[in-house]
Amino acid sequence: MEESWTRQLRNEFPKPYFQTLLEFVKNEYATNNKAIFPKESEIFGAFDSCPFDKVKVVILGQDPYPTKGHAHGLCFSVQPDVSPLPKSLNNIYKEIESDIGRPFYEHGDLNRWANQGVLLLNSVLTVREGKADSHKNKGWELFTDAVINQLNDHKSEIVYLLWGAKAMKKAENVNRDKNLVLTAPHPSPLSSYRGFFGCKHFSKTNDYLINHDKKVIKW
Repeated sequence: MEESWTRQLRNEFPKPYFQTLLEFVKNEYATNNKAIFPKESEIFGAFDSCPFDKVKVVILGQDPYPTKGHAHGLCFSVQPDVSPLPKSLNNIYKEIESDIGRPFYEHGDLNRWANQGVLLLNSVLTVREGKADSHKNKGWELFTDAVINQLNDHKSEIVYLLWGAKAMKKAENVNRDKNLVLTAPHPSPLSSYRGFFGCKHFSKTNDYLINHDKKVIKW
């Protein structure tokens, strides 16, 4: 994991839940290596692409895509060669185009956001192929809760984009007096028309960043 995050989260690593999680994940890769996503080297991709001190925006997802060749450690993001795009990501691009007029990118690799200070954090960081939520309740949720707590305790003026009930619950302890919390239904086809489309979260994020003398995100 990237050095600044290692420092912030060092107290989590010795805890019993994390040691149990570590053994579970190691065993999963040892016995089902080609069917566990993302690759081991990309589990902490969100942290590697967006150091702690650079975080300006947090987007919360659920767990990695369970489709081979898609997940690479950043929520909603896929490998550059994935086509067609996952439906949720496609809907995110639609809202960006509607909100700020930026046309669709040719690919779904969101490292370009992460490199600008967007932490693309899933609640659960690993998954078994074809089985969404297969690594749920193994300890990842406690670890990513600690991530949110570290940000809340040590940083301010962060924009949290929370799409769907799970993301909202994940960040329910974020201090709204010193951060901007924007909520909307999840961008999946099942719920996007209930308020994700038209939420204008991308322009609202940049307006907030401008008002706090921060560089906008080039969505």
